[in-house]
Amino acid sequence: MTNFGEKINFIWNIANLLRGPYKKEYYGDVILPMAVLRRFDCLLADTKEEVLEKAEEVDIDKILNRITGHKFNNTSIYDFEKLLDDPDNIAENLRDYIRGFTPNIREIMENFNFDKEITKLADNNLLYLVIKEFNKIDLHPDKVDNQEMGYIFEELIRRFSENAEAGDHYTPREVIRLMVNLLLTGEEDELTDPGNITTVGDFACGTGGMLSEMTKHIKDLNPDAQVEVFGQEINPQSYAICKSDILIKGQNADNIVLGNSFTDDGHRGLEVRYGIMNPPFGVSWRKYSKEVKEEHKELGFNGRFGAGTPRTSDGSLLFLQHLISKMKDDEQGSRIAIVFNGSPLFTGDAGSGESEIRRWIIENDLLEGIVALPENLFYNTGIATYIWILSNRKNDDLERGPIRKDKIQLVDATDFYEDMRKSLGEKRHEITEEQIDEITRIYGDFKENEYSKIFDKEEFGYLKVRIERPLKLNFKITEERIENIYSENTFNKLFDEEEYQKLSKLAEAPEFSAKKQKKLDKLEEGKELQEKILTRLRENTSDKLYKNREEFKEALKEILGDLDLKRSLFKAVYNGLSERDETADYCMKGGKKQHDTDLRDYERIDFSQKVEGYNQDYSDFVEGEKENITAYFEREVKPHVPEAWVDYSYTRVGYEIPFTRYFYEFEELEPSSKIKEEIEEIESEIQGLMKQVLELGDSSGV
Repeated sequence: MTNFGEKINFIWNIANLLRGPYKKEYYGDVILPMAVLRRFDCLLADTKEEVLEKAEEVDIDKILNRITGHKFNNTSIYDFEKLLDDPDNIAENLRDYIRGFTPNIREIMENFNFDKEITKLADNNLLYLVIKEFNKIDLHPDKVDNQEMGYIFEELIRRFSENAEAGDHYTPREVIRLMVNLLLTGEEDELTDPGNITTVGDFACGTGGMLSEMTKHIKDLNPDAQVEVFGQEINPQSYAICKSDILIKGQNADNIVLGNSFTDDGHRGLEVRYGIMNPPFGVSWRKYSKEVKEEHKELGFNGRFGAGTPRTSDGSLLFLQHLISKMKDDEQGSRIAIVFNGSPLFTGDAGSGESEIRRWIIENDLLEGIVALPENLFYNTGIATYIWILSNRKNDDLERGPIRKDKIQLVDATDFYEDMRKSLGEKRHEITEEQIDEITRIYGDFKENEYSKIFDKEEFGYLKVRIERPLKLNFKITEERIENIYSENTFNKLFDEEEYQKLSKLAEAPEFSAKKQKKLDKLEEGKELQEKILTRLRENTSDKLYKNREEFKEALKEILGDLDLKRSLFKAVYNGLSERDETADYCMKGGKKQHDTDLRDYERIDFSQKVEGYNQDYSDFVEGEKENITAYFEREVKPHVPEAWVDYSYTRVGYEIPFTRYFYEFEELEPSSKIKEEIEEIESEIQGLMKQVLELGDSSGV
């Protein structure tokens, strides 16, 4: 086997041996840990005899690791070849082989939960066959380098997880390369410094593809650079593969931790120079909401979620805040890149958790740019995706490059793709190397063109202002309006016919409780009160129309006064007898015009309209802001609704990024005359075809 595709197909075909005892979606439970074991087996093959000889003299892993050249070794007498010599005891010998590894490898196999699979394979007479087939493939580094091995792992995972939930996304390699390019663009001088030590973090690291690509890119720029990677992953199997990959590359596998980033930060206090992440899209964090909200409340900005919490149905912006919390707060600072779907751009109204998180990020000048990717790039979803790039060290020195301080760049790369010859799940498009380079250049140039737009950060902020209109009602006691009283909740709740009938049937039973009897009595009282109210009103029907609420309330008290109604019930009665009337008097409350909630509206005042008196802290409602809102209201609203007013107490700050709006190109519709001509041409063609059909029928004698 000389190429990547042949190796993948060979390993994939081994999975066919599992058909029957295993369902297809569980093939990976065997094939992935076996591929990892075979890789370790090949890595240690050259030093196997020397390690066994030395292990008889001394049991010190450091010495044995020095022999292997890796941070692990195996002191078992077995390897894949020797396991095949004893088919009858292959299960126990395989366990002995795994026990012979150093603790770091044993922990990896435990997270695969592979011991259970050994038993199942042995019980179904498959273990020998699977080991025999894997022994045929040489995964020694001389044959398969670390990068290609990473590709093999990721392709196997992709194939085994094609039926995964939409939120769980294996990240295509070209998307990772683009993210890395965008993240490191303009960083070349720093990364090529002699003795450079670079820290990289991915706290939803999956199998470690992003960490691997970051390491490779930095090493390509500076072969002598030292790259320290840190990761956290919640899925034990993905964690095991990632840790295997890190070990094989000679990096510190202890920096990869297993666990939930939201509830158990495995890298508390860590800061990295670069962060990169593709968290699951639109995944609920409801199960962890208690811990997250407690951290937000108790620690604020001393914790990870100080900017706020989004709705529990989507944890994307929690992942982003977690990643931001790992940024270095020094002169160099940090840069991070993260992949999202469209939701974090605009979900959430002004004042919502999502909006407040966007507001904190943008007002603190952390958002550097967003790149819109083509659709159908991911294997399990075809939705639109976006790469966010953030930095806490935006350039403000022209000599160092384009000045990005207080600016946000949007890049539309949705047309940068090629159709794949064969679709892989939902993935029908791919980004070529040339297109990756072009997108990176567009972003790095920081110039406006058809694909790139640059804005002041205030462009995405706005004030949401509540506009009220007066409540104006007329009142009349007619049969039609009396029926409307039933639509008032307070009146309607006095009596529930269904509940009354249910309790009445049970009332004669011996076990009928006093509590239920009390409820039945209350319903009967409610029914009686309803009937009294309706009877009084029907006795006083009239064509008289009242246009003043206070006047009508006095008249209604004359009719219902002796019934001693509660205020809420009295209100329900007169509301049921009302109708909106622009010619009626204002309904007053506390000496002020009462607003009509059904006519309430909201205005959006964008910060790009240069809101005066804009208070960055929003701790108080500043007078300058109020004056600006008033000016906007007088100019844009009052001419159309003269009786409206602004409820200044409500004003909210909002932030959203309506990405597609900035790249929308209006296409003028064809004139109706041209459309009419085209329709007439089509009709003429149809008539001609019909005529030919009829002539053909006549000539054939039909």
